[in-house]
Amino acid sequence: MLVLLASIFVVHIATVIMLFVSTIANVWVVSDSGAGSVGLWKNCTIGGCADNLSYAGEDALKAVQAFTILSIIFSVISLVVFVFQLFTMEKGNRFFLSGATMLVCWLCVMVGASIYTHHYASSSKNQYVESHHGYSFILTWICFCFSFIIGILYLVLRKK
Repeated sequence: MLVLLASIFVVHIATVIMLFVSTIANVWVVSDSGAGSVGLWKNCTIGGCADNLSYAGEDALKAVQAFTILSIIFSVISLVVFVFQLFTMEKGNRFFLSGATMLVCWLCVMVGASIYTHHYASSSKNQYVESHHGYSFILTWICFCFSFIIGILYLVLRKK
């Protein structure tokens, strides 16, 4: 049981780190020529990064930014609640609060990544005609899977 809890804790920390990286890094869409990339906050080229996103004022991008930030907040809260429950909860109880908070994080990741996928992942909206998904976009979807698995495991596990 201790090994299972420790491995879930490690995966949870890895998920928090990946959420931070995917939100901060400006590599959601990368041009096929390698000349630049586009993120949630900036447009980066070989010369550097600038705040000249062509769709910066759109509500959909603001929603993606908000939901990715909320997912980080809920993931950190879930981690703190898990550690708190680990040391204060009576034996035999389940980690309901940690699981519920992590599933809210999962929903935020899902909504944010889905909006970005629908509006900006195609080459028609970004400035690069030929492009592919960057590591930030991929990390976000990996965090989507991890946060769901962690949330369900927290709901199923009992403290022994």
